[in-house]
Amino acid sequence: MTTLAPGTPAPDFNLVADTGETVSLAGSRGRKLVLYFYPKAGTSGCTVEAHDFNRLKPEFDAVDTLVVGVSPDPDKALAKFRAKEGLTFPLAGDEDHAMLEAYGVWAEKSMYGKKYMGVERTTVLIDAAGKIAQVWPKVKVPGHAEEVLAAAKAL
Repeated sequence: MTTLAPGTPAPDFNLVADTGETVSLAGSRGRKLVLYFYPKAGTSGCTVEAHDFNRLKPEFDAVDTLVVGVSPDPDKALAKFRAKEGLTFPLAGDEDHAMLEAYGVWAEKSMYGKKYMGVERTTVLIDAAGKIAQVWPKVKVPGHAEEVLAAAKAL
């Protein structure tokens, strides 16, 4: 499992977002980037987290910070989720888990005694030069988007 540390280069990635646009580390250079990794579009915790980031999007924009949600969902599911919830930032699917693994968020999980592989809810703030600024592992949703925004403002 990859461990991300502040000050180290962020793993490169190149994904097609639900909007059809390409999102990449290279494409975000010169701006700060928030990658929030979530398990599955449309589930309760993921929906609350998406709404929190969406509500704060104007404030992220004001500090030149792009927000991208990443999950293992297919593009069609992401587009449906984005439209249903009125989200104004891109969602990107990583069905083959290459980026999820590179960021160390594809991990063994357990529910009701059954083990399975899935996304560990994590957020990564990347600075304008493409280096890891901060990592929030095992995110608890309430108040999280506000905490990420405060860190983006402080960069």
